[in-house]
Amino acid sequence: MWPYKQRGIRVSQQELLCKNSCGFYGNPAWQGYCSKCWREKTRPQGTNSQESRPNNDGTPVTFSKFEEKKSAEKGRRIHTMRRLFWGSPSSTKEETSEIDPDTIKAFQSLERGNFCGFIKLLRSPPCQRMQSRCTAFLNTIEAYHSLPVQKQSEIVLDFYQSFATYFNGIPESQIHHVMEHVEKLVMSRLHRWVFCHDSSDDEQRDLTLQRRIRSLNWVTPEMLDVPFPDTPTGVAGDPFLPAITAIIEVDPKRAPQDKLACVSKCCQLIFQALSISNSEPANADDFLSALVYVLLKANPPRLHSNMQYVIRFGLPHSLMAGESGYFFTNLSCAVAFIENLDGSSLNMSPEEFEGYMLRQSAPSAAHRRKHATETTHLLLEKLKSRQESLDRGVEALSTQMTQWMETVTAQLDETTSKFALVQNEINAQTQNSSSAQETDGTDN
Repeated sequence: MWPYKQRGIRVSQQELLCKNSCGFYGNPAWQGYCSKCWREKTRPQGTNSQESRPNNDGTPVTFSKFEEKKSAEKGRRIHTMRRLFWGSPSSTKEETSEIDPDTIKAFQSLERGNFCGFIKLLRSPPCQRMQSRCTAFLNTIEAYHSLPVQKQSEIVLDFYQSFATYFNGIPESQIHHVMEHVEKLVMSRLHRWVFCHDSSDDEQRDLTLQRRIRSLNWVTPEMLDVPFPDTPTGVAGDPFLPAITAIIEVDPKRAPQDKLACVSKCCQLIFQALSISNSEPANADDFLSALVYVLLKANPPRLHSNMQYVIRFGLPHSLMAGESGYFFTNLSCAVAFIENLDGSSLNMSPEEFEGYMLRQSAPSAAHRRKHATETTHLLLEKLKSRQESLDRGVEALSTQMTQWMETVTAQLDETTSKFALVQNEINAQTQNSSSAQETDGTDN
């Protein structure tokens, strides 16, 4: 293993949680808040004070009335838009009360990931209202796809919350499973309209991040202090190759939960590779360093757009808690680390880092030589131990052969002596028999 260095990547568990201390995971895209706290923080102030009178804080009365009127007008527009998409709240309550309890139980009994079963159940006659509502929502979103992507995100998240009221009678974990099917149904169809939307700068950010990762292709695992196995594993010799493949598979997926599944798979494969490379259990620093290395090696296509797509249109509970939320938060931290990477993060001087960035020097050759030297030394040590083991085996075999020869010789001598005795007895009996025959012939 390489000598220990002070890590430039160090994120504690507390830093991954929401800054509002709500217990959920935060995200750099939300300035460290979780999705719920971020929406509360960024909600326009007018929506919280529409029913209250303006206080006497020195602001001119005319301006206060103007702000109040503007907020009320904005609230009416939002209310009209939401009613256009899924109707009034009263109609939702009426539809919820009309759902057959047996239908709710059928949704509750659906296994996680059984999307085909969910589609069949949604198309059944008792669920006609639910299906019609989903279809109307999708058609309306496609018709108004020119809306700003942030507004589309708010509308979709509100639809999730409104649709979940159909299943108020079942446990929350089951509601999450059902809503995962709803998310996949909705976003698989809306992906073409909302992914990398024209109203956002996602495409430009993708190009910037790709160029940044490409300019850092000289960074080696030793610089990131990523644990590697002492001996090569697999055909390519890189234990993180399956994780690299998994993170590249994020882009073709359409539903946010499928993209999150690829991220979770990538992180789980990283932990498996770390368990091979390190005799001790992997800690958070090793995992984050390995994740940065995987991103630098993979340079996933449209990484920023995919992350923003999951943030904007994924189910909040998938990003706020659980394994997927933890892994996605670490992915966001790894991307932020790559964007802000400098010489101090790699334990090198600013001049050395700048020389590598400008291609004035090539650290890979020196590190390859160092790695080759270390590998050769390890191979020699291994050959030496094998030779010593072989010598001990030869000595043991020689001792066994000597003992075996002695045993065989002793048995042969014993057998020879016994054979001689038997032969003498046979000869004696033969002589006695001949003498007896001669005596009988003489008497006759």
